[in-house]
Amino acid sequence: MVTFTLPHELKSLVYHNQKSAYNLLFTCVATTLKTFGLNPKHLGAEIGMTMVLHTNSRRLNYHPHIHAVVPGGGVDKRLRLWKRVKTDYLFNHKALAMVFRARFLAGLREAGLAVPKNIPRIWVVDCMEAGKGMPVLKYLSRYLYRGVISENSIVSNANGIVTFRYTDSDSGKTKYRKLKGEDFLQLVMQHVLPSGFRRVRDYGFLHGNAKRLRSLLQLILRVKTWVVKRRPRPVFMCSCCKSAMVIWAFRRGGARPG
Repeated sequence: MVTFTLPHELKSLVYHNQKSAYNLLFTCVATTLKTFGLNPKHLGAEIGMTMVLHTNSRRLNYHPHIHAVVPGGGVDKRLRLWKRVKTDYLFNHKALAMVFRARFLAGLREAGLAVPKNIPRIWVVDCMEAGKGMPVLKYLSRYLYRGVISENSIVSNANGIVTFRYTDSDSGKTKYRKLKGEDFLQLVMQHVLPSGFRRVRDYGFLHGNAKRLRSLLQLILRVKTWVVKRRPRPVFMCSCCKSAMVIWAFRRGGARPG
């Protein structure tokens, strides 16, 4: 799992230009990983990625970052070969951070956004081995369907004060945070994504349009695919003879008056 995080100095700019900045964030992360994967020094193959955008920290502060789940290998289309990574982790995190920083800042300038002058030179990219990946997928899926905070994490709501608990990322201990009701609502509402924005995206051979590449990958790895049986349609019974009726056509309703 590879995590790309934006520095604190860019949070205000990204928050006020969410749709364009988030799209740029996805693009820069995807192209950076693809470039490293295609480089013969690293892997020399086309990789696949599933990315999830998160905008909150455990304290619910604004903290935009992307988690990318990447298989430990890629497809060499020219040689029709599956190549695995040679080490326990995918790519060097410092090299990923340098390329990602350069591409994201260049993208902001091309979009006409004013980049602050105090941008740090070192950005944070975490690259860690995650085994077969199932624990990571379960971890990310919990955040997708439960929202920013679960009801079980809200300890109390009394006298206009909301208290919730969270797990500190450094110590691993449970801590508590108290806020006024209006401040808590503002904290939660800042993580609402733009209308129609997709926070989960696939790239490479995991993309929905990469069917030919996945077919090649299944052929190389000798993967047996199972045909999914379609669920039968419900049967409409005749009210007279109680036999199944055959649908010949559908007719629209009559024109509306006026």
